[in-house]
Amino acid sequence: MDTPRDVVYTVHETRKGLAWLVQAWALFSRARLPWVLLLATYYLVMMGVDVVPLVGQLAVPLIKPVFAVGFLAAAWTQERGGSPRVRDLFQGFRSNLHALLAIGFVFVLGITAAVLSTALVDGGRLLDTLTAPAPATAAERDAWAATLSATLADPRTQFAMVFAVLVAVPALAAVWFAPGLVVFQDLPARQALVWSLRASFANWRALALYGVGVLVFGGLVPGVAVALLAMLVPPSVATVLALAVLLPYVFFFAATLHVSDYVAYRDVFHAGETLAPLQPSRSRAGG
Repeated sequence: MDTPRDVVYTVHETRKGLAWLVQAWALFSRARLPWVLLLATYYLVMMGVDVVPLVGQLAVPLIKPVFAVGFLAAAWTQERGGSPRVRDLFQGFRSNLHALLAIGFVFVLGITAAVLSTALVDGGRLLDTLTAPAPATAAERDAWAATLSATLADPRTQFAMVFAVLVAVPALAAVWFAPGLVVFQDLPARQALVWSLRASFANWRALALYGVGVLVFGGLVPGVAVALLAMLVPPSVATVLALAVLLPYVFFFAATLHVSDYVAYRDVFHAGETLAPLQPSRSRAGG
């Protein structure tokens, strides 16, 4: 049986939420090519897992915490003078794998419960639409698109999605810092989930502002850019410009989000610690 132990964490002021994104962008900007290669490898691996019959779609969310450790290890290495490497991505498979898979299982349960909870509000309309058989013809695709549009426009469905987000919050908070606690503080899964939940709720103001920042830079900014392009240039040109400008932006932003997981974890659980330089024989977290 695991012996419970106290874990020290820091409660930060609200503005720290945006600082995490700014600091993460700075780390990414100093090593863009290594981070892009690491992120591209991650997406390729996850796409490969996703297409595995029967188990792929379940395995993808299950192993997310395992790969989260890879991004944490890469950021840890960079902050100490090294460079992110593709092999860092697989560090989680060498660092308490069973605990990380347990965290992934909790994540799957939480998201599943949140999705199913929409039926309590809209009577199952959103679930029925999303789980409908894949359309086989163009007419069926048009009909499905029309049904989806009408479903999403329904106020009950919109309230159901908001309700699902609220239901998912405890699971997301429990999983948020858990991979870092497993790999950097050697906590078992249960304790990592508990301390992540406590630290997340204690820092809810900073995390809320962080979430607002993610929505603004990850959703609002690209949306406004697409709308402006549609108004200012012909549709064919707008499509090309959108692909040329927004795809790199979205990719860079996704990398920044992965780095921000490390920045937030470091500030919450290791505030004020002095960075130790890499030793010749130590080039990754836990290595």
